[in-house]
Amino acid sequence: RLGFAERMTSDTGSRLVRLIILNRLPPTLLLFVSAQLLLFIASVLMALSLSRRYGSALDQAVVALAPTSAAPAWFYGIFLILIFSALLRALPFGGMVDAPPPERAFAYALSVLRHMILPMAALFLTTIFLAVYSWRTFFLIFSSEDYVEVAKAKGLTSGAIERRYILRPTMPTIITSFALSLIGAWTGAIVLETVFNWPGLGRALFQAIGLYDTPVIVGATIIYAYLLAITVFVLDILYALIDPRVKVGIEERG
Repeated sequence: RLGFAERMTSDTGSRLVRLIILNRLPPTLLLFVSAQLLLFIASVLMALSLSRRYGSALDQAVVALAPTSAAPAWFYGIFLILIFSALLRALPFGGMVDAPPPERAFAYALSVLRHMILPMAALFLTTIFLAVYSWRTFFLIFSSEDYVEVAKAKGLTSGAIERRYILRPTMPTIITSFALSLIGAWTGAIVLETVFNWPGLGRALFQAIGLYDTPVIVGATIIYAYLLAITVFVLDILYALIDPRVKVGIEERG
């Protein structure tokens, strides 16, 4: 049990820390898990494409833009708000849904998606170029191995070679990088959600710090620790599925 909050309340007016966290956790999971999955798929596909076009203008551009990943997501978020919200008036400044919220479920979902564009773009920009550069380098290293040359000599298609001999050995490293980026996203949720006024767990923690609401601070910190542990646990399971060298629950007998 996490006890009762001193000043904050849930959407229903309850002071139970458990209910406050349960109100705020789904928006955080929706935003960050969606952004990281999109980033994972896009970066792998882009890295594969660049590994086939090594030395091209696009490849050199990605290499040049890789250092931009040093800036945090909230830094890009401020500029995105200035450009697309303040200047162009194309997207909302923040929040999760229009006020008042749409009554129909489909319109409500579209409103949420529209509000997710800028924070997801900020998370995307802070990671995409470095991820593409790193994974493209791994693909290039494995594509120069002798067994890849043998596969080419046998007449295998480029798609089959990439799936069997390039993606498979690099997938554990890619999954690890993805998990680490997800962990980094959890730690950056406080500032990013505050910048975009996203009603998630990070903003709740920021509000609790400002209100000196110790029970909520402790509860949110515990939940973040659980998210970290769950991420590592899922990573171990994925290792067992994608890496044939890892066997779970099987011991070698001499």
